Amino acid sequence: MSKIKPSKGAPYARILGVGGYRPTRVVPNEVILEKIDSSDEWIRSRSGISTRHWASPEETVTAMSVEASGKAIAEAGIRADQIGAVVVSTVSHFKQTPAVATEIADKIGAGKPAAFDISAGCAGFGYGLTLAKGMIVEGSAEYVLVIGVERLSDLTDLEDRATAFLFGDGAGAVVVGPSEEPHIGPTVWGSEGDKSETIKQTVPWNDFHAGDVTKLPLNERGEIKFPAITQEGQAVFRWAVFEMAKVAQQALDAAGITAADLDVFIPHQANLRIIDSMVKTLKLPEHVTVARDVETTGNTSAASIPLAMERLLATGQAKSGDTALVIGFGAGLVYAATVVTLP
Repeated sequence: MSKIKPSKGAPYARILGVGGYRPTRVVPNEVILEKIDSSDEWIRSRSGISTRHWASPEETVTAMSVEASGKAIAEAGIRADQIGAVVVSTVSHFKQTPAVATEIADKIGAGKPAAFDISAGCAGFGYGLTLAKGMIVEGSAEYVLVIGVERLSDLTDLEDRATAFLFGDGAGAVVVGPSEEPHIGPTVWGSEGDKSETIKQTVPWNDFHAGDVTKLPLNERGEIKFPAITQEGQAVFRWAVFEMAKVAQQALDAAGITAADLDVFIPHQANLRIIDSMVKTLKLPEHVTVARDVETTGNTSAASIPLAMERLLATGQAKSGDTALVIGFGAGLVYAATVVTLP
């Protein structure tokens, strides 16, 4: 017989508050076209993106996260020192250690919570949400702050016609807390590592550090390019459209609901064509509100779902208590989908 006392947490968990931060600089397609041979019409037709936000030097990963977190905490109606864990999903925090979560926790006045970063690309918010739910039900934290934050402008090759127009910056945060009823459904998540080369960093940091020009990409002037995100667009598109619709359906099934029961669909804001194709494949009814934040925010990876959620609520396109299907998918290739009640 075990001598270990069993843990005891809340019966269930739910999202209590959401906050977002978008950098002040708005970048239209015309700026992107200064360095690539393309057109505004082509960018819009391929991605649906017309503008994106790029961070200033002062709008750091930490600074954006603090702003988004403050809004989420205020909306949740709790004090920062009640937060028992801070989980940050990002691929654009350039310090290997310490985790940026520890700095964010300190700056928001959270006291001494557990704090750590995760790297799960565009599925990172779903991963963080699942971890938060587990901590609350297990009893290791009463409230968990989950942040998705990116400065992808730092990892964008502006001379790469395939990706230069895709990425934006921003931070989204949610507070997850205890609930007497289930408001976060089972997570359907996983990875397909055999496809890891389809979205990746152009060169690893150690090759860049070594400065070996035989291994590094060069610009037209023969200068070494900073590492950037690259992808095989068609392969990613096919995978997202056909495979992620299946995962989304599995999440609906796991939650015990149908598409007709949904009020809102919040997919990762990767590409408007992918979003519209998933809506069609899932046969979502017309009454379901679909997040299309990508049009003015671009692809912000881990930040895209909470940013889209925050905007839908702020504009009245969605309301508190709505049932939403959220799904993230990206580099890895990784994915995570679940059904939640909006705060």
